[in-house]
Amino acid sequence: MTAPLKIDHLGIAVESIEQALPLYQGPIGLQVIHEEVIEDQKVRAVFLQVGESTVELLEPTAPDSPIAVFLQKKGPGIHHVAYAVPDIEAKLAEAKAAGIRLIDEQPRPGGHGKLIAFLHPKDTFGVLIEYCQRIE
Repeated sequence: MTAPLKIDHLGIAVESIEQALPLYQGPIGLQVIHEEVIEDQKVRAVFLQVGESTVELLEPTAPDSPIAVFLQKKGPGIHHVAYAVPDIEAKLAEAKAAGIRLIDEQPRPGGHGKLIAFLHPKDTFGVLIEYCQRIE
């Protein structure tokens, strides 16, 4: 098995990016490096730099967004941990061979120029794990 390259980002679900940004840009001192709306995931994402990694603030753009559902069930907070991998398809195959359920059988386009895929939190001790591979 190959190890991930690093923690790429932490996804944090928020009701409002405008309300959350003053904390992250003020006392925490992070800078926004990228912002986009990911239409197929019904989410607005803002990435803030932290060394080699980022914090991804996620705001739902529709009531049926996965982030909206998460917020309704659990409230704001850490949604997922994303690991940068050199070969996302190989990592998915390794996870599947180890008996871990995959939310995404195949990688799909994600935010900030990456392919992404999620592992099911029921098989990862309650943590939603994302693999991501830069494509740009």
